[in-house]
Amino acid sequence: MDKGKRGFLKIAGCSVLGALSAAWARSAVAPAAAQREAGSGKLPGALSAKRWGMVVDMKKCLQKEGCQACIEAYHRIHNVPDIERPGEEIKWIWKEKYENTFPNHAHKHIERALKDKPVIVTCNHCEDPPCVRVCPTQATFKRESDGIVMMDQHRCIGCRYCIVACPYGSRSFNWSDPRPALGDRINPDFPTRTKGVVEKCNFCAERLARGQIPACVEACSQVAGALIFGDLEDPNSEISITLSNRYSIQRKPALGTNPQIYYLT
Repeated sequence: MDKGKRGFLKIAGCSVLGALSAAWARSAVAPAAAQREAGSGKLPGALSAKRWGMVVDMKKCLQKEGCQACIEAYHRIHNVPDIERPGEEIKWIWKEKYENTFPNHAHKHIERALKDKPVIVTCNHCEDPPCVRVCPTQATFKRESDGIVMMDQHRCIGCRYCIVACPYGSRSFNWSDPRPALGDRINPDFPTRTKGVVEKCNFCAERLARGQIPACVEACSQVAGALIFGDLEDPNSEISITLSNRYSIQRKPALGTNPQIYYLT
């Protein structure tokens, strides 16, 4: 082969590699772009809000002792694996003891009624999320359209800075491939994750894009009616009216993150 042909092949090879690299880069960015649009009101039939939030009525929740309806529905739809090994659990929504959830709202009189009682917890979708600030790849981002704090696993490099930054323990890291733990109960409508990435609650952004409320709220409405989801910026929404008429607390408000999950005591 003469030098001219070799030179041509080198140039052609470099061009192909360059095109493949560009295509890979576009594919890595595309999921994040899609998630930024989904549920923002730009898609036909999508539910939209200026600021999504949730209220947990603890009295209603506690009336259904042992109820796991919201957890089971949310985890099933989002392919969250049931891993029982300590330190490797994957949790999008779960229960914590009252005194652990609200260390600044615990005293002996409250504890008589609520001590050791379970409280539903999840990502707080903070107004000022520290997880977003520390993410080096923008795998964690806050949607400008409605304030939902999202995760793009395609961008996640597994550094776990977001886990350290989150003061609520709302993020899980996949220490192993989570898919074997799902067995035959994989929901084909939602992507599974891989080893080495972080995941968390996304306020059912994919359901909002289809005009549906979050799975946990839907499931709870059939059992206890303890969860209210809606637009915090709409004074006429059920969630705004409830918060205006009932006393509520937030998790660790002194940290300045301004959680968008409120609890009725």
